[in-house]
Amino acid sequence: MRITLEFEREDIERFHAALARSRGRVRCADEVDVIDAAKYALDTLNVSTAPGYVRKRVIEVQRLVAMLEDEAWALPDPERADILETLVYFSDPDDLIPDEIEVIGLLDDAILLEFLLQRMRHERKAYDDFCAFRAGLAGGGQDAARRQFVARSLAQRRAVLQARMRTARRRGETRRSEERAHSGAAGVVPARGGR
Repeated sequence: MRITLEFEREDIERFHAALARSRGRVRCADEVDVIDAAKYALDTLNVSTAPGYVRKRVIEVQRLVAMLEDEAWALPDPERADILETLVYFSDPDDLIPDEIEVIGLLDDAILLEFLLQRMRHERKAYDDFCAFRAGLAGGGQDAARRQFVARSLAQRRAVLQARMRTARRRGETRRSEERAHSGAAGVVPARGGR
C-alpha cells in the first residue's frame, strides 16, 4: 500500500524549526559525539518492530554514518554539517514525536529523513560511486607502488565525484528556488543557502 502525505506551510515550518534546533546543537557538539549518539540510537531503537518505511530510512542513517567515518572519502565540511544535522535530529528521542511511542514514534524521523535524504541524494550517489570505484581497485599486490597507485587513483576519483555532487546540488537548488518563486508553494524542506 502506498500513502501520500501532503504538507502545508505550517507543517514544513515545524520541520524547519526542528532542523534549526539540530543545527544549533551541531555547532555546540563534537562530531565524534554526534556520530556516537547516532550509533547508540541505531543500536537501541526497536527498529525491528517499526514499519517498513521507517526501517528503510534507518538503513540510510547507517550509510550516512559510514560516509562520515570513511577517511578515504574525506567529505568536506559543508556536506558533513548537513549529515551531522540529520544525525542529531535522528538521535533525539524527544523530537517532534517521542521515539518510544509504538508504531508512530519514528514517523517524524522517517519523514524528515526522507526530506533530507532527497536533499543529499547527490552526496549519496557520489559516495556510492566512490565505494564502487574503490572496490574495483581491490586486489593485486600491496607493495609500495601499488599502494601509491591506489591512493592517487582514489584521490583523483574523489575530487571528480565531489565536484560533480556540488555542481548537481547547486543546479537542483537553483531549480527549486525558481520553481518556488514561480509557484509560491512551500512543497518540501529546501536546502540551506550558502553553497
